[in-house]
Amino acid sequence: MISLLRIAFTKEFVLKFLKFGVVGFSGVFVNFGVTWLFKEIFKLNKYVSNILGFVVAATTNYLLNRWWTFQSNNPEVGVEYAKYFLISIIGLGIDTLTVYLLNGKLKWNFYLSKVFAIGAATLWNFFGNLLFTFS
Repeated sequence: MISLLRIAFTKEFVLKFLKFGVVGFSGVFVNFGVTWLFKEIFKLNKYVSNILGFVVAATTNYLLNRWWTFQSNNPEVGVEYAKYFLISIIGLGIDTLTVYLLNGKLKWNFYLSKVFAIGAATLWNFFGNLLFTFS
């Protein structure tokens, strides 16, 4: 437990977490942009467009995190990407479940629920990728 706390408060760890956050924030713009493009320009179904936005954002986030955040040299890019995508799908489930519980069941404000959901999913995604995808 003590060694885990030491790792959590190193400069390298904090920098990695901040980089992960920057990449994730850029992914929001990719997600919205791709979703808008397919929904408004190509006139695809809003749910299909949303899925495409998620997939493209997860893919660009993987590439940026591989190169910048985690500086991975793993030659098995396909396996690493599959792990990243799995962590992302679980993160999406955590996000959705958190909003459902806080807003749907506990009747919290939707956007406050979303803030907590993003926080929970971000922590899951970071630690999942740190310990599983890029370990």
